[in-house]
Amino acid sequence: MRRLQKEGLITLKELYIDGTKIEANANRYTFVWRRSINYHLAGLLDTIDALYAKYNAFLYENRYGPKYDLGEARMFVIEGMEKVRKVIEENRQRKLTKHKKISNDTIIEIDNCSPLEILKLQKNLMRIAEGEGIGFVSGMGKHKPEIQKLYEELEECGKRLMEYKECFEIMGKDRNSYSKTDLEATFMRMKEDHMLNGQLKPAYNVQIAVENYFIVHSYVSSDRTDYNTLIPVLEKHQRAFGDTLEALTAESGYCSEKNLLHLKENGIRSYIKLQDHEKRKSRAYKEDIGKYYNMTYAVFEDEHYYICHDGRELHHIRTESKEQDGYTQTFEVYGCADCSGCERKARCLYKYNAEKNPDRNKVMKVNERWEELKEESNANIQSETGILKRQTRSIQTEGHFGDIKENEDFRWFNYRSAEKVYKEFMLYAIGRNIMKYHRFLHHEIEKYEGKRSRKQFRQRSASQNPNKGVLRPKTDSYKRRRQSVENQCLEKV
Repeated sequence: MRRLQKEGLITLKELYIDGTKIEANANRYTFVWRRSINYHLAGLLDTIDALYAKYNAFLYENRYGPKYDLGEARMFVIEGMEKVRKVIEENRQRKLTKHKKISNDTIIEIDNCSPLEILKLQKNLMRIAEGEGIGFVSGMGKHKPEIQKLYEELEECGKRLMEYKECFEIMGKDRNSYSKTDLEATFMRMKEDHMLNGQLKPAYNVQIAVENYFIVHSYVSSDRTDYNTLIPVLEKHQRAFGDTLEALTAESGYCSEKNLLHLKENGIRSYIKLQDHEKRKSRAYKEDIGKYYNMTYAVFEDEHYYICHDGRELHHIRTESKEQDGYTQTFEVYGCADCSGCERKARCLYKYNAEKNPDRNKVMKVNERWEELKEESNANIQSETGILKRQTRSIQTEGHFGDIKENEDFRWFNYRSAEKVYKEFMLYAIGRNIMKYHRFLHHEIEKYEGKRSRKQFRQRSASQNPNKGVLRPKTDSYKRRRQSVENQCLEKV
């Protein structure tokens, strides 16, 4: 990269980022889903709870507690399981009414759920068996004592609990699936759907940062979306080249409050397309009177409030916060004290029902920092520079992926694990950079500077190849050949 910078081919001051999904070298049917583990874990915990009750009853009936100084066993609690059970019960009701099931991807705190607690009960049972002279038996025709049955049931539940805990540790909190063949591959929806049923396949999310057709950085992630891949690429650029980046261009998949705030704090100009970029052009967006951006914003004595289309004021009520993926969003809640008698109530309030909620008033949440960041990015992409950068991004980054997948048929990785996959793609990217450098040296490609008109394109082509496209006078040999062809046609007639 430093060599290309010295030769003036790249500046390292601007990047164009895009991503694609490339299939992993893993079996398509070795999937593990979070929702499935949650479902089976709920059933397992119910079984363990019944075994705890059985264990306590066994100690009480045989008076083993005071004899061996054993206390009553208490079932451990897992945070988040109540929500999982609630979704399971709701899905059962939905199945009866033939409605679509709700996704049960709740992240539970499995750290408090330790198989060691079950192991303690097993040790206590073994201690009782040795003290009472009860031997464990196995084989056909032999009757197992009650204490042995309880011991084996606890052991089986402990093994299953350990397996589920390992699955959650492999999956982490950032994804809801993984492949048993390649533990770091996540099941994603691919464009190549050979079964035509929306099948999910194990894949990696590959990101590239491009400048002037050269791949400056690449990043391999197990995340299905692009939200969480932007900041790692920027941090990688900063570690390699320092604070040289001035502008970044990306598609709407990277537009989030966390990403835009990171760009602003580091002095990087954002040219990220908004998710509602096309929607903003529609009439429905501009005429939606229930949205704050179509209301009048006013300030009186340091108090900020909105005025709706009926002339009523919506004052600040409270401030709320929401944490997601380690980032906290802040919302300002505004509301109208009295919406009674408003003729626009049905258009203003979301899902308003006059029969059920006739006294309902308008309340709305506004993330002011997020809206400010979006307006800045939207102003940048609407400028002439922003339009040019968006054209450049679509040509350079998407051109790379189109060439890689279609022309060179690189649609799946040959190695497993994120580290090896990253090295494999980096070798591929180095080869593409060498090819691009060769084409620049031989003037086969030039830096993209925007779309040219037909006149400019013809002038440039004529300057590169003066003989191309020039009309030459018809020679005698040409006239003789044409006369011969005409004579042959007349003879056939």
